[in-house]
Amino acid sequence: MFSWDTPAVVVDGDRLERNIREMAELAANHGKRLRPMFKTHKSLEIAARQAAAGAVGFLAAKLGEAEVLAAAGFTDVTLAYPLLGEAKYQRLQALVETAGARVTLSFDSREPGQRLGGWLAERGHCLPFLVIVEVGLGRLGVTAGRPAAELAASLQAEPGLEFVGFASHSGHAYGASSPQALAEIARREAGLMAETVAAARALGLVPKTVAVGSTPTVRYSALLEGITELRPGNYVFNDFTQVALGVVPEEDCALTIRATVLSRPATDRAVIDAGSKTLSSDLGPHSSPLIKGYGRIIGHPGAVIERVSEEVGIVRLPVDSPLAPGDVITIIPNHSCSVANLHDRLLMVREGRSDGELTVAARGRVR
Repeated sequence: MFSWDTPAVVVDGDRLERNIREMAELAANHGKRLRPMFKTHKSLEIAARQAAAGAVGFLAAKLGEAEVLAAAGFTDVTLAYPLLGEAKYQRLQALVETAGARVTLSFDSREPGQRLGGWLAERGHCLPFLVIVEVGLGRLGVTAGRPAAELAASLQAEPGLEFVGFASHSGHAYGASSPQALAEIARREAGLMAETVAAARALGLVPKTVAVGSTPTVRYSALLEGITELRPGNYVFNDFTQVALGVVPEEDCALTIRATVLSRPATDRAVIDAGSKTLSSDLGPHSSPLIKGYGRIIGHPGAVIERVSEEVGIVRLPVDSPLAPGDVITIIPNHSCSVANLHDRLLMVREGRSDGELTVAARGRVR
């Protein structure tokens, strides 16, 4: 058996592969393209497994992620957010010209699109773009329907841009309280996207891509008409947020954290060697009301990681808890994406035995 040196971030290889396979099958069985969000794992080894299972390309949060992907041969990349600034434009140019990447841009307002479109045209490039549609999260996104269609038409007029479709992210699903609520969010998202597509067609535009992305809603979105592309990310690992939402059981969580109990200074308190630099200080995406503490400790009902400092976590315990110094516990993190980005390498295991390491190649690529 593997001897743990803690804290350790561990990926169960069998669970990882099952999660990748099942999502690929879901997309294929319902005629949808699968474009996973790379920022969840930032690992080229995992990206290779997703591509082998049928992913058509990747969604990148930042140019830095796209650069890592393209350098490894994953050249079909969509950028999830708008680009602004000369420094980023030059990196985009290198990504296209030197790395040979096929980059799709995303915009939700006119000025950034005009700036970049003009810059690209001066250099002889014309890149495809998506318009980001607001579907309830209240983050990026132009109003669905005619406003989104009119933005698409105005940017299509730019010589350096080619309109290909619309994209949305129903991240507010992380605040849902039941599977029924998740299904309703997915239906509303699809309805708003359908309204937007109809408005675009009325203006003479032909959207080829209608992309949605959210692990909590993807199993419902896959069933809906009008959606062409699914863009979930968290599904490869899952985490306690997905468990709390009822999306998956604990057994589908591929990424966990091993930590050692350092001290039991009081009957109702223990201190572990995993703090915010291991667990993150994330209480779940968009602070889910279903989350208590900084991760779920498996096999110890009533134990709650109430506080984290940088290097240690403070666990509130039932007074009859058997935990003692030296015990190694397993934690399902609240948000696996945040945890992966905190570490250079993830330990791979199968049936409790070491199976190598996964390199987090795009760790820290936040520009």
